[in-house]
Amino acid sequence: DIALAQLGVEHDMPVGVSTAASTSLETMALESRGNAWFQLYFSGNEDASNALIDRAETAGYKTLVLTVDVPEVGRRPRELKRGFKMPFKIGPMQFIDFALHPVWSISSLLSGKPELANFGGKFGEFDRTSSRAGADWELLKRIRERWQGNLVIKGVLNVDDALKMKALGVDAIQVSSHGGRQLESGPAPILCLKEIRDAVGSEFPLFFDTGIRSGEDIVKAYAMGANFVFLGRPFSFAMAANGRQGVFDLAKILSDEVSITLAQLGLTDINKVSQDHISI
Repeated sequence: DIALAQLGVEHDMPVGVSTAASTSLETMALESRGNAWFQLYFSGNEDASNALIDRAETAGYKTLVLTVDVPEVGRRPRELKRGFKMPFKIGPMQFIDFALHPVWSISSLLSGKPELANFGGKFGEFDRTSSRAGADWELLKRIRERWQGNLVIKGVLNVDDALKMKALGVDAIQVSSHGGRQLESGPAPILCLKEIRDAVGSEFPLFFDTGIRSGEDIVKAYAMGANFVFLGRPFSFAMAANGRQGVFDLAKILSDEVSITLAQLGLTDINKVSQDHISI
């Protein structure tokens, strides 16, 4: 979390702070120097969610990202195969993993196991398996009324939903299927991005994530209508490979790849990429 906050400072870009982060939203606000956006998961407890919203406002957050692409946690076979469940339980597979990754194991022993830093007391308890399907249109209206800063809705794939959100005063929409980890047969978000851009017009802010693995992918998303692109797992992979330095190395790789892709297209500005540069 801290490495991502520092990356945000260096490149003046937003870093998403999950409700389930292992670093408190207050610490992330300080470390990111104002570049942190609070990503709210609604677990069905509106009092706890409101307390988190108020806490984010007090900490100085200007942007709230309401995440709606996980109404139920999908069945993730790789996690099940590795014995990763919530609440976490240690078994033979975990001890094998610990032995195969001594650097992580030793550092975790010295520093203590990661904890969910934003829960407890009036902020509720985190239950990964709980339904989040209670995030409906009425909740959105109440959050819009409560939150005076920028409001982003993350996890939109449907044109009608996007248009309704725009009408309700949402400041931006993040087109996403939560990294493709939820619904195996869901529509391709990159195609939904184009449809939503065509529907909401050229001026409405659209963000994108899901399936981004290279700088060329970033340029493709801009061509389909994105104003900004977010990455999740690639930075986790980079962190696992080489810690903080891995995060900064990946940012440099992505930047170089974007530059090369633009050069191949005869462009020098990513904001000049348009649907004229794509073929579907």
